[in-house]
Amino acid sequence: MNRFVFASAVALLFCSVSVSAFAQVKAAPPPAAKAVAGTPAPAAPATPAKWVAPVKGVASMEVMRGPAKVVGKEIVTTFKLKNMSTGAINLLKADQDWYDKGDGGQRKLVTSATGVYRKPFLPGEVIDFELRAPLNGKPDIDRIMFSHANGKIDAKVVKKFD
Repeated sequence: MNRFVFASAVALLFCSVSVSAFAQVKAAPPPAAKAVAGTPAPAAPATPAKWVAPVKGVASMEVMRGPAKVVGKEIVTTFKLKNMSTGAINLLKADQDWYDKGDGGQRKLVTSATGVYRKPFLPGEVIDFELRAPLNGKPDIDRIMFSHANGKIDAKVVKKFD
């Protein structure tokens, strides 16, 4: 009796394995369509991006600054940046400090913001950059310092890019 149960279990296992094996067979692909004379050939795939050596030391960049706007409880400042160096700028960082009027004395720091662009900033590339600082006190004037992973950035303010 035990052999009969064992044999039927093996037969059932064999049938289920063979059915699943036949079920996974793929149908043959349909024949390729003939090209029509007026149809352009498919485009070649895009070339992969090249690796560009990063800038070591001082990098140069052009900055087009947008107006600072108060949005809710934040001061939002937008920039367009263009890399003028011969190498990539890695881990671009911007620090913005806002100061009040100072009431005839020395200005006091009211608020600050930090922004980071984590992708490599390639030579000649133009990017949009945004800084958001919490609105505290009465900010009047700001100071922005740019830096990167391997040094400082010489930022030149321009009206438009060349």
